[in-house]
Amino acid sequence: MEAIGLHILIFAPFAAALAIWSLPASRGDLAYRIALAVGGMVCAIGLGLWWVTTGDADALIGETRLTWVTIADTAAGAGVTIRYHVGLDAISAVLVGLTALLVPLSIACGAVSIRERATEYYAWLMVLTGAMFGVFAARDVLLFYVFFEFTLVPLYFLIGIWGGPERRYAANKFFLFTFVGSVITFAGILYLAIRAADGGAIDFDLLRLSSVSLSTAEQSLLFLALFCGFAIKVPLFPLHTWLPLAHTEAPTAGSVLLAGVLLKLGTYGFLRFSLPMTPEGAVAWAPLMGGLAICGIIYGALISWVQRDVKKLVAYSSVSHLGFCMLGMFSMMSAGLTGSVLYMVNHGINTGALFLVVGMIYDRYHTRDMDKLGGLARQMPVMSFFLIIFVLASVGLPLTNGFISEFTVLFAAYQSKVLGPAFGAMGAVGILLGAIYMLYMTGKVLFGPLNEPHGGPDLHNGRLKPDLTRREIAILAPLAALVLILGVAPKVLTNPLEPVLEARVLARVAPHVAPAAPSGRRMAALLPGAAAPEAP
Repeated sequence: MEAIGLHILIFAPFAAALAIWSLPASRGDLAYRIALAVGGMVCAIGLGLWWVTTGDADALIGETRLTWVTIADTAAGAGVTIRYHVGLDAISAVLVGLTALLVPLSIACGAVSIRERATEYYAWLMVLTGAMFGVFAARDVLLFYVFFEFTLVPLYFLIGIWGGPERRYAANKFFLFTFVGSVITFAGILYLAIRAADGGAIDFDLLRLSSVSLSTAEQSLLFLALFCGFAIKVPLFPLHTWLPLAHTEAPTAGSVLLAGVLLKLGTYGFLRFSLPMTPEGAVAWAPLMGGLAICGIIYGALISWVQRDVKKLVAYSSVSHLGFCMLGMFSMMSAGLTGSVLYMVNHGINTGALFLVVGMIYDRYHTRDMDKLGGLARQMPVMSFFLIIFVLASVGLPLTNGFISEFTVLFAAYQSKVLGPAFGAMGAVGILLGAIYMLYMTGKVLFGPLNEPHGGPDLHNGRLKPDLTRREIAILAPLAALVLILGVAPKVLTNPLEPVLEARVLARVAPHVAPAAPSGRRMAALLPGAAAPEAP
């Protein structure tokens, strides 16, 4: 039954896209109902598959292995085999559950705002849904790459057609950045598959490629090849420049899925591929990766602080937040790896919810400028209640889901043998800055003066805007509930995660982690040309 459910997750959205494309352009209402029905179905199935996931590293939920492409070279006694091999372990299942939760909410948020070319819009949204599920379910590395690249196409059209005034530039920049990096990553995957074949048949099985023995130099170069595709997708500083514009120009659903799911393709790639496949290379580059993560945390927070556009502020905050994910991951500790995955999920919930709230404000006032908004707590108390919950979660208030993620990541960075106290301390500065810009935005939008000089009577005194509708409350309520549930009981996620992370990731990198070096030597490792740490 699990296998059937996993196939439905991947292929039902593609089938729905074809059905929606066949509708007349005037039937946008029917397209919305079809997309929402499919979104609800995949939500139930995806959360169900996550629920039955165990912490057994060798067990895959819904595993299916079918030969997809076979190219035989009888003369050389070799060939190439590509399989449709899918299945979920605890790492991929939790991200499938996050995707399944956000998809119907993203569809529902466009019920009012999407009026032009609605059938095309919901068809592309369904294509994106199927591709996202395929990425997390793939156990064949080439199949993963196919889905990984395919997510670019629907998001390109969602931004380029239904985005803001600079939508075409944003879509082109997004596509070029991510595609160029992915091509280099593909070259690394091919090299690894050929090395694993050792003159025999080339096979892209994930476990097989994760156990190939490579020299230190090979691992370092291969890590850089994988870095190019995954770091841009995260996006890791300084490869982040495509993200704020793409977020700002994308329609609300595009922003929610981009922040909630698609950025996690990069962090998932590092966790699933870079660390297990190139463990020695990953440890050698870990101080530099930690340094880039810290730069992203601080830089993203400072840039967010000076933004006047609320949506752009939330977009830049993702650069800062995803830095925490990378910091925990490259601590090379069990707590850091667990905290990193937990941060992926909680960032998807909190930032996706913030984009939904910003979209609801924009639908009413047609502006996201903080100087043109103020006093919304009096006019929209229900919206204000949800905004405050998600802001407090984003800044890591204890008993919200953001707190345990940030605490675990910083604890691991501080205790790490490859990073150390300096990284933990600098990460803590990022938390302080995050609280400043988020709370400043909240105070400005909710409790600022009603008669801002740039506002005008249409925004406030001339015509009061309605508070959230029942549909909008139904969209935000599940996310608000998760903020509290995961803040109080994070072990719902971490219990099945920890054994799989230790068996599949930590067991590969731990033998190469050297004892803690003096702080001067540790910081010197950030400099170009620094020697890689030797294995004990």
